[in-house]
Amino acid sequence: MIITVGVIAYNEKNSLGSLLKDICAQTYDHKKIEVILVDSKSTDNTKKIMETFKKNNQQDFYDVKVLSNPKKTQPCGWNVVLNNYSGDAVVRIDAHASIPSDFIEKNIETLKGGENICGGFRPNIIDEPTPWKETLLLVETSMFGSSIAPYRRQQGKSYVNSLFHGAYKREVFDKVGLFNEALARTEDNEIHHRMQKAGFRLCFNPEIISYQHTRNSLKGMIKQKYGNGKWIGLTLSVSPKCLSYYHFVPFLFVMGIIFCSVLACLGSPLLLEILLLLYSMFDFVNTVSCFTMRDIHLHFFLLPILFPIMHIAYGIGTLVGIIRIPFWKNKLKKKNG
Repeated sequence: MIITVGVIAYNEKNSLGSLLKDICAQTYDHKKIEVILVDSKSTDNTKKIMETFKKNNQQDFYDVKVLSNPKKTQPCGWNVVLNNYSGDAVVRIDAHASIPSDFIEKNIETLKGGENICGGFRPNIIDEPTPWKETLLLVETSMFGSSIAPYRRQQGKSYVNSLFHGAYKREVFDKVGLFNEALARTEDNEIHHRMQKAGFRLCFNPEIISYQHTRNSLKGMIKQKYGNGKWIGLTLSVSPKCLSYYHFVPFLFVMGIIFCSVLACLGSPLLLEILLLLYSMFDFVNTVSCFTMRDIHLHFFLLPILFPIMHIAYGIGTLVGIIRIPFWKNKLKKKNG
């Protein structure tokens, strides 16, 4: 089976080289691996790294292609891959990720076992560990700070609604079509929903493991959470059924704060006090839980503050996304003529 490995990158000069080394270290026959690297108009030397990889490894793999994504967004980049790949299957790998040497082999085994779509466990990791980065990692990996998505929690083989670093047989995209280019961050949720509607099942196999690098700064993580929340809000107007209830918990929390604060200003503070008390209880319990996961650093005492910052950033993002729906749809309408 020929498999295509697709990587979309924008200004990833610091992490792309490591991922390319991981691809070279794959145990699956390189002559059956096509590598497609897509540059999204990077302003650093990301594309140069890609071109150097192609020059040095063209003969080792089935094929190596370096392509351009002028529209820059992730779904547009993946569509560039889907319009140019030659494999019997294609696997998506984030540019800010790491994969073990058996990653492709495990995906191939699962696909050959009768699955059309598969993926696995995706824990978060950090570069050059420091107490501060360890703290941010705990925020990202805890269920309270992140989500209950199956690829974040190791479990037995099962069928799920969404996957990260998924592998797909060619017939899947032949049937459901390309990614929705209007969705900059929730494109995977939307297309996975379409795949399920088309009769395909998403197989979670815990033997398949890949790693996602956590944001190394508080500013970067807040920006990520806000952006994720905003696209959840916008996606409501395109494909609400592809979203789960847990996507809206931060939004409900923010709306609860706003509503209860208004009541408090009008002389009825009880609901606000109850809301903050309940949240503080969850915050405390989950902070204590995080303390048991790793060796304790003084930075960990910031967790009770970091958790609400992330939740509020995500929730405000969703609120902004919902408010912007009519303006966004009008912009798309003009763009599409």
